[in-house]
Amino acid sequence: MVATVAKTTVSKKKKAAQTETTLSIQEQTAAFLKAGGEIQVINSGVSGQANLAGPKHITLGNKPREA
Repeated sequence: MVATVAKTTVSKKKKAAQTETTLSIQEQTAAFLKAGGEIQVINSGVSGQANLAGPKHITLGNKPREA
């Protein structure tokens, strides 16, 4: 005969995701500022990405060759 043992796990109460995220951001921000970091205010609509790809216009048809 095989004895079966019921598995029990001790579960920790999890914080709500929103609360955990908020606390994490607050802690990270405090550490950043304490280390000498500086927060910059960026105006709405401004992007930090540089457009290096150039225009995406296409030309249909054949161009005459220049000699």
